[in-house]
Amino acid sequence: MSEEIEAVRDTVSRFMQSQVVPVMDEREKQGEFPRDLVRKAGELGLYGSLFPESVGGSNMGFLAAAIIQEEMARADPRFASCNNQQGGTCPMSIYAGGTPEQVMKYVPDIVAGKTIGMMSLTEAASGSDAAGSMRTVARRDGDVYVVNGQKMWASIANETDVGILLAKTDPDAGARGISAFIVEPKKYPGFKAEPIDTLLSKSLRTNLVYLDDFVVPAENRLGEEGQGFKLIMQVLQLGRVAVAGKALGTARACFEEAVRYANERTSRGQQIGKFQMVQSDIAEMAVAIEASRALVYQAATAMDNSAPSNRLASLAKYHASQTAKFCADRAGQIFGGYGMAREYRISWLKAYADHFFNGEGTANVQKVLIAEDALGYKKADRHHGKTGLRDVRKDDVADEL
Repeated sequence: MSEEIEAVRDTVSRFMQSQVVPVMDEREKQGEFPRDLVRKAGELGLYGSLFPESVGGSNMGFLAAAIIQEEMARADPRFASCNNQQGGTCPMSIYAGGTPEQVMKYVPDIVAGKTIGMMSLTEAASGSDAAGSMRTVARRDGDVYVVNGQKMWASIANETDVGILLAKTDPDAGARGISAFIVEPKKYPGFKAEPIDTLLSKSLRTNLVYLDDFVVPAENRLGEEGQGFKLIMQVLQLGRVAVAGKALGTARACFEEAVRYANERTSRGQQIGKFQMVQSDIAEMAVAIEASRALVYQAATAMDNSAPSNRLASLAKYHASQTAKFCADRAGQIFGGYGMAREYRISWLKAYADHFFNGEGTANVQKVLIAEDALGYKKADRHHGKTGLRDVRKDDVADEL
């Protein structure tokens, strides 16, 4: 690690321990969204590593982004759950596919934490078939689009100021009929977000979104009609390593809780960490974490160097999510019955470990990509040359910024 990246890690750790950890449990009890903390994180530059200084970023790259996500999730994956919206998919979509005017209007405030971002692609019946099962429709009406439909699992949609929303402008054209829009739910009528009751955060919620004649100005379309799905798939690929970083951080949190408890809890006159079965679990967790860390950092470094990285990113995401789930399970066994008590941190860390395995690029989807590449059916790195944000925008547009 460079000294610069280690300094970033220290900054994130200090911010989380001094500003976030002391207050998040109370925010959870109140169900209060930590808008002030998001803004503080933005002011520290924790959402800007993937973006150039011209839009308020630090241009530190994917390795820095992965480490920021890792350290945030290690301290509190609840607060880290908004990283994609503030420093990933939402501003990345606008930066990658927007006009210079759109980029300058929206991206700086999102990465600064001044406005709350959102990404809304998934629908109730879609699962991994986001394009084929999409039912939300956007109809052009003069200078606006009128959007009708429903979206599912839209993180922080109940708090968002600016978001990215996918809808079909040509319902008969499949993926080629999907367009992307920059939406402002608080500014235009027809948008209703209803929080879903899950085992995850009560402060940073995921939502069912109802779109009833929701108005989107035509000038807020990203790119041309029909280009939305291609853009978003590219952005989600770029964000896979950062999500893997969050899974890695959650795995580390489970491991550290297990080590602490094993040194504190006594049975039969000695610390339970003295028992070989507990030591076996601790050792296996440590090995899995180091393997995941190597994959995540390698994939991020490949992206920073514009090297082929789609296969590596899938390996990293799959392995890190598997490690998070494994560490949560082993830690839960070390805690025994106490691992199910809400007063113990491990109880809700286990829910986040399941989340990273089943969502944000499900493990099964990553396995399909990895297996098809290994079998020679579909080369994972067939799109080499578009591996980082510095490669995404055309030089002339980047120069304008």
